[in-house]
Amino acid sequence: MDEQALLSARILVVDDGAANVALLEELLGREGFTQVLGTTQPERCLELVQAFQPDLLLLDLWMPGVDGFELLAQLSAPAPGQLPVPVIVLTADATRRTRHRALGLGARDFLTKPFDPLEVLLRVWNHLEVSLLLRRLRDLGQETELPRRPKSNEPGSFA
Repeated sequence: MDEQALLSARILVVDDGAANVALLEELLGREGFTQVLGTTQPERCLELVQAFQPDLLLLDLWMPGVDGFELLAQLSAPAPGQLPVPVIVLTADATRRTRHRALGLGARDFLTKPFDPLEVLLRVWNHLEVSLLLRRLRDLGQETELPRRPKSNEPGSFA
């Protein structure tokens, strides 16, 4: 996998704060990412995921109307043959309960507000590497089904 493949990956940013969307679009664009789409309308997220087919989703948790938790739940069951869209959660709420809930719904990672620009770029890069490698395996006919996640109410889980 080369750098150009990563920089041409599709990244969707969903946050009700226009300043956050603009900041992330600018930051990613300056780094050389060429396919970054942002919206402040969380109710459009599923439609945009289907149309844009992002390689990575940056998703705010606490939004009016449709919140990030609801969107995570809806995104956690991809169509047959599809890989789940990896999600990095954007939040100022780094409480244990919020982290557990988001991770249990399929979030892969967290970025806390206010954003550290280098951390954003490093986390995005790391997740895109994995996402693109999984897609490549799937395209080669290799098994890419991900195992079931533990539920927080199952024995042996941490509360």
